Amino acid sequence: MKQPRAWQRMLSGRRLDLLDPTPVDIEIEDIAHGLAFVARWNGQTRGDYAYSVAEHSLLVETLFSRIAPAAPVKWRLAALLHDAPEYVIGDMISPVKAAVGPGYGELDTRLVAAIHIRFGLPATLPVKVKQQIKKADRISAWMEATQIAGFSDSEANKFFGRPDLALTEGLDIRLRPPKEVRAAYTARHETLLNAMG
Repeated sequence: MKQPRAWQRMLSGRRLDLLDPTPVDIEIEDIAHGLAFVARWNGQTRGDYAYSVAEHSLLVETLFSRIAPAAPVKWRLAALLHDAPEYVIGDMISPVKAAVGPGYGELDTRLVAAIHIRFGLPATLPVKVKQQIKKADRISAWMEATQIAGFSDSEANKFFGRPDLALTEGLDIRLRPPKEVRAAYTARHETLLNAMG
C-alpha cells in the first residue's frame, strides 16, 4: 500500500517533510510568505485585509520586548517565530486543535524544533521564556479580539485575561497587504538574527 505524501514543496524549492522536518529545509522566506497569507480568527475580522499570522507575530515580539525588556535578543527572535509552524499547518483555532487531538501538538513540536535549530535557537525554549511569550500572545489575542474580531472588553477579558494596559500603550492592530507584512516580517527576522551575532 502506497504511503500518503507527508511533504510540502515550498516556493524556495525546499521539500519539507512534515513527519520528519529538518532545519536544512527551513527558509525564512517560506515562513514569511506563508504566515503573511494565513489569516488569524479564520478570517473573521474587520477590515479590507485579513489579519495575518505574520502581523500577529510582529506584535507578539513587540509585546514580549515590553514584558521582558532585558531578555537576550535570541528570545525576541523566538517570540517572532512563536507561530512559525503555521506557515505549513495553518492557524487552527483552539476548538479545532482540541478536536484533532495530540497529533497536532506532536506535529507542532517537531516543526518548532527544526525551525529553532535552523535559526540558532534551542529546540526547546526555557519554561520562563515560553511563559513570557505566551503572555505576549494572550495580550495580542485580547487586542485583536477587541479591535478587529468583534469581542466586547468583558468577553475578551473572560477568554484572554485583562492585560496590563501599560504594555499595550501606543500599539494598534495593523492590517496590511500580504506583500507588505511579508517584507516587514522578513526584515525584522534579519535584524534580530544580525543582532544575535
